[in-house]
Amino acid sequence: MKILMVLLAFTVFAPCAFAQIGRTNNGKVPEAVPLSTADSLMVKHFYFGAIREKTIANYQLAADMFKRVIDIDPKNDAAMYELSNIYNAQNQEKKAEEYIKSAVAINPDNEWYWLLLADIYKRNNNLPGLVPVFNELIRIKPNTDDFYFDKANAFVRQNKIKEAAAVYSDIEKYFGLSDNLEEARQRLILQSGKPGNAIEHLEKLIEKNPSEVKNYIYLGDLYLKAGDKDKSLNILKKGLDLDPSNVFVRLSLADLYRSTGKFDNAFIELKEAFANQNLQVDQKVRIVLSFFPMFSDERARTQAEELATILVKTHQNDPKAYAVLGDVLFQDKKYAEAKTAYRAALKLNEQVYMIWEQLLRIQLSDGEFNAAIEDGEVALTIFPNQAPLYLYTGIAYSQIQKHEKAISYLKNAANLEVEDKGMQAQIYSSLGDAYNAIKYYKESDYAYDKSLELTPDNTYVLNNYAYYLSLRGESLNKAEQMSRRSNVLEPNNPSFEDTLAWILFKTQNYREAKLWIEKAIKNDKRRNSTQLDHYGDILFHLNDKASAVNAWKQAKSAGSKSEVLEKKINEKKYFD
Repeated sequence: MKILMVLLAFTVFAPCAFAQIGRTNNGKVPEAVPLSTADSLMVKHFYFGAIREKTIANYQLAADMFKRVIDIDPKNDAAMYELSNIYNAQNQEKKAEEYIKSAVAINPDNEWYWLLLADIYKRNNNLPGLVPVFNELIRIKPNTDDFYFDKANAFVRQNKIKEAAAVYSDIEKYFGLSDNLEEARQRLILQSGKPGNAIEHLEKLIEKNPSEVKNYIYLGDLYLKAGDKDKSLNILKKGLDLDPSNVFVRLSLADLYRSTGKFDNAFIELKEAFANQNLQVDQKVRIVLSFFPMFSDERARTQAEELATILVKTHQNDPKAYAVLGDVLFQDKKYAEAKTAYRAALKLNEQVYMIWEQLLRIQLSDGEFNAAIEDGEVALTIFPNQAPLYLYTGIAYSQIQKHEKAISYLKNAANLEVEDKGMQAQIYSSLGDAYNAIKYYKESDYAYDKSLELTPDNTYVLNNYAYYLSLRGESLNKAEQMSRRSNVLEPNNPSFEDTLAWILFKTQNYREAKLWIEKAIKNDKRRNSTQLDHYGDILFHLNDKASAVNAWKQAKSAGSKSEVLEKKINEKKYFD
């Protein structure tokens, strides 16, 4: 039977996610070995399969498939990056580091690879390793001052005062003076002597000017670094008493509480900081995004959603607030609420492309086809050269049976999309569906063949193409081969098993057809009327007429309204 691909499984390929990956020893570039055509096809199959499994949070299977990619293509840096991301999210830093070091050895100009390696080094406190990583990031993006600050901070955390001061001089030289630079230099001065001297210096500053809250923050930080968490807490509380609205005291308290394992207290301070408009939206967004790697933990998801909700209430006119709330809700599979958040963001700023794409994908998956068409049309007036928008709008038109309109949009998508082979394959697959619906079979077959040329092991296309051929009674040997292939690639899928059973029925291989339809019925958790109807047809041709009539009756009770089915039941014989 024909089935539809779940659109929420589509992957949005960021620049970092589409470069390729593979395991090497100690980050060395493996020898280049040309891939055969068969190997190239298998790499594509496993890579896109892994992306699909990762999207639906099946991380173990995704990791296994990415490893298969690397086994075939040891220079596939994208698969290495994806594996590193998976292991990093699972707190397996050694494996994560191994794979990302291999990726950067193969592709040293990819900013995202270095950023992931920096994150891993931060998590495992590999401070010496951070400096060369930020050197590479500065090489790639020399106009990004954050990388200089991060490099200086790596020196500071190693107590390399002179090196950090030199980086601050570079920042002043290239970017000029700023409040951030001055505060960083002040912290460095305090750290340049012995901790006791720095603490004594700050205590004197507080005694002379007890209303300067930032000195309480610096002193609290020094106490924390010196291991005196009680004094750190006391001094930060004094700072908070002086200025309860100071968000930076709140953030310092949150850090302190986290370091002592008091996560509920830390979250209370974060909520207070988020409710304060003095903390910039971008900083709040970064804090919310920092929860994403921990989303396997329900508590992290709940806290991220609560912070994002406070963010929206505090910054009601900033589209970024609604967008990050939408992302949190989307990751938590709260699609209806995510749509509301995305719409609010677009109302404030319709120029954010990825929000439109996310919105359309949710609408298609929820069966809101008219809404997807309406929003797709609007989005295309803003972004007329985006193939995914044409694809999603075209699919929506197909779902409301406006197939000619769908074909027009899908052809536009095909003409625009030239790089993403997975997207191209989906476009041609959708064209195959639309052409088949209006009985343009030659064009439909061409589109399906084109889709399979791009992604030969796309199980949905293999199944649907085979099913349509079987309904027409054409190219049944080809249909059988495709259907068997789909069942090998994705076993125990009742829709795929039903398709193969029906093709075998068409080729009069009734005994094997019976085996496959019984598998389909067993594996389908629902009572599927089409499968039961097919079961009756197969049983009739095996001369088990009583069981055939019983299966037809079950198909009727399962919801089938077919006049042919009624006739088969009433006359107790098969009708095509």
